Amino acid sequence: MICFSMRTLSVGFLLLLSVWSVYVRADSRGIRQKRAWIIDSFSIEEEYSGTFPYKLGKVELDRSYLVHLELHGQGMDKDPKGVLRITDTGEIFVLRKVDYETDINILHLKFEARNQSNYEVVTKLGLQIQILDINDHAPEFQPSSVYEVSVDESLAQGKEITTVKAVDQDDSSTDNGTFVFTIKSVTPKTDNVEFYIQQQKESGTIYFKGCLDYEKAQKYTILVEAKDKGEKIQLSSTSTLIINISDNNNNLPEFSGKTGPGKVKERETGVEVLRLQVTDKDVRGSKAWKAKYTIHEDKKEIFKIETDPVTNEGILTVIKQTDYEEQTNHNLSISVQNEIPYFSCKIKNKVPNAMWVLDKIPQSSEMSAGNLYNRIPVTIYVEDVNDPPVFIPPVKHVVVMENIDVGTSLTTFTAKDMDGSHVNTFKFVKGEDIDKWITIDAKTGKVSTIKILDRESPFVKNATYTATLYAVDEGVPPLTGTGTLVIHLNDQNDNVPILEKNVVTICIDKEPTLVNITAVDLDFPPYGSPFYYELLGDVLDKWMIEPVYGTTVSLVKEKHVYSGHHLLQIKISDQQGLYSIQNLTVTVCDCSVTPNCHVRMVSQARMGPVAAWMVILAILILTAVCLMSLTISCKAEKIIIMMDDGIGHLITTNTENPGTDCTVMYKGQQAVSQTPSSLYNEQMFNRSTYRNSTSRSYRKNFQQSSVRSSVRSNYSYNINASYLTGLINQKVLALQTRDEEHGIYEPHCYTDEGQPMARDELDAISISEDDFHPDMLKNLDSRFCQLATISRPDLMKR
Repeated sequence: MICFSMRTLSVGFLLLLSVWSVYVRADSRGIRQKRAWIIDSFSIEEEYSGTFPYKLGKVELDRSYLVHLELHGQGMDKDPKGVLRITDTGEIFVLRKVDYETDINILHLKFEARNQSNYEVVTKLGLQIQILDINDHAPEFQPSSVYEVSVDESLAQGKEITTVKAVDQDDSSTDNGTFVFTIKSVTPKTDNVEFYIQQQKESGTIYFKGCLDYEKAQKYTILVEAKDKGEKIQLSSTSTLIINISDNNNNLPEFSGKTGPGKVKERETGVEVLRLQVTDKDVRGSKAWKAKYTIHEDKKEIFKIETDPVTNEGILTVIKQTDYEEQTNHNLSISVQNEIPYFSCKIKNKVPNAMWVLDKIPQSSEMSAGNLYNRIPVTIYVEDVNDPPVFIPPVKHVVVMENIDVGTSLTTFTAKDMDGSHVNTFKFVKGEDIDKWITIDAKTGKVSTIKILDRESPFVKNATYTATLYAVDEGVPPLTGTGTLVIHLNDQNDNVPILEKNVVTICIDKEPTLVNITAVDLDFPPYGSPFYYELLGDVLDKWMIEPVYGTTVSLVKEKHVYSGHHLLQIKISDQQGLYSIQNLTVTVCDCSVTPNCHVRMVSQARMGPVAAWMVILAILILTAVCLMSLTISCKAEKIIIMMDDGIGHLITTNTENPGTDCTVMYKGQQAVSQTPSSLYNEQMFNRSTYRNSTSRSYRKNFQQSSVRSSVRSNYSYNINASYLTGLINQKVLALQTRDEEHGIYEPHCYTDEGQPMARDELDAISISEDDFHPDMLKNLDSRFCQLATISRPDLMKR
């Protein structure tokens, strides 16, 4: 039989020992088996404050032999190690403290008894020791002991402000791990709000009753306590909750004054006429403080009002012109509100243990707050000033026919001075008149033409011409009214049709060929296109037009017309019979190689490489001659005198009346002069002309004068200077005398260019390329007789 002894520890430890003994007796054969003992559990309170070790209990065995007792498991050779110890006498000792929160709540062990003689296990016990929790931890606020939130003062009562949380490490199934929240204090204490907390397990939510008011308290500090329900001792901790109140628009702005002239001169804009001052109890600079002004009774929207961002004043400004004669003053009213909507909250009744009764205007109800906004009446006076004259009407339209007589009256403008106190006289003045068509009478305003009106003028747009007129009064300063005259021009048949192009090309062919020709007329229908075309002159079996009526027609060349340039005259008439005779130059050429005559001529005129080198060489020679001429002055030099060899040469010149570069002065019968550069240039030109003669003439002249040229060359370098000077002076005097005798040549006008000749018309020279022969050139004398008759009739008389 096994016996267990128990004792109560003075420090309050409770030892419970339950033993379940199982006796295994001999079976039917009378064999004795081993006995086994199972101990259900022991209990140990945590954090024992007495001395160690202390005896937990003792196991007594009914035995007739010595045994060795052992314990294995948690508290012995498994964590937490070193908590228990057992002796061979069966006594169990506790060696150190255990912690319910950090150690294992239940220690599971195995008890064995071994025979000391053979070390055979004679007894096995299962042992459980439970760690009993004590109230050794107070609730802790999470995540910290200080909370801080911000709420708007317009927050409605019963709305959640914030939630606090706490935890207790003691056993939550006992009173040691269970706690409650309470509000210990609120700072500052105000009569407009009451805070309370509602708990949900380990958290508590803060609410309030009443109305938050920023003006009464900008911040509340609430001390919240969490306290457990321990039986022997109760532990607690506190948290600080800071509630910051944000200002909202619970105060209306109120007008406190106005400054400014309160008047404006008529027609004046962009000027400040009034400033309105307001006061607001909300936070300065916040949207609840910033004022927003509204103008009423301003149907024409003459004024605008803006808010000064610094002073919060309302600035009233004129943005449209006012008219004293129309209205001498403007009666307005101006209301003010804030940038965010207004709300109101007032306490009517404080009901215990329930929501308070409130008188509230929520921010969402803008209509209910509209009648609460402050409004102030404002009168702005208009000062009379000199007004400009006004045209009545400001724009006039007149319809006239183009080409009317100069001086025709178009219309009469009327202007009026609208001033009530500044009566002035005024005069009419012409403003913009681009083509200078009109004039206006300064007193009566009568507008007349001073030029023929042309509908086809480049200054006429869409058959209308616009001019600007002014009425200027005699005020100080003088003011001007503006009127506009729009002249609508009806078309006349005052333009003849003309060819769009006066030069065309056509290909020669055995069959008739054609080219299109087009005429234009600046007049509008029925004075313009389509046109009637008629060929003049000897065109039978040579040229014809098909069709004769239209805007663009075809000029048909018969097969008997040869290649060359042909001048045709075409009579072109509009629909009213007004016509013009147009000259058309037609170039007839062979298009068998190149379809276009112009392309052919250009392609044949391309410059070859030899010609290009000749042009470059000519430019270099001309440059050298110019440089040589710059080195020659009018001083006396030794020059080469060309001797008269009896051979005459024609000198080409484009100057009708050549002179000299030097002036000849007379002293008695002797002439004094410097060597003229023009004479030297003339000699150089004669030499150049001589060199450029034909090779045959050059060789002949060279043979006849080779000896004389060599003698003359030697002589020219030894000639006496005085002789040269006298000879040159004689030449210059002869030239000047000849000029005086001939006088100034008067050009003779033979015929008007561009107009058809009534008589003495030149014959057209046309030679077919197919029939051309060099002998034909011998028979052209008679064709130039007409030209000679026109140019030199005196020679023809001879």
